[in-house]
Amino acid sequence: MNTLIRWSKFNAVGVMGMMLQLTALAMFERYAPGHYLVASATAVELAILHNFVWHLHYTWRDRADVSAPLVQLVRFHLSNGLVSMVGNLAILRFLVQEARLPLLVADSVAILFCSLVNFCLGDRWVFRANAA
Repeated sequence: MNTLIRWSKFNAVGVMGMMLQLTALAMFERYAPGHYLVASATAVELAILHNFVWHLHYTWRDRADVSAPLVQLVRFHLSNGLVSMVGNLAILRFLVQEARLPLLVADSVAILFCSLVNFCLGDRWVFRANAA
């Protein structure tokens, strides 16, 4: 598949995941207030699981992989999950506490910042063609 088409699919899934993450974060902050980084970590994990399912069945469905989906999920968490979790929390902390941006604006910036790295990791490692 053409990289531009795959990038478009990745971004379509990413937009859905971003909406899920931001909605979850807003709900956690409203209905279960606590530390915003805990709420964000939980929202990120929901988006990671959501995105994995969509990427497996939509973005990279043309890639035959002999690995079990559980193996791919572990690789996804070790790559995209780690980038999303660490990157999101570090960027979010800086933007909320230092730059004084509103939480959902800061979270949006963090998500967008991590997306390019996540695409490369997904394409080259998690859903690589003919992975063993």
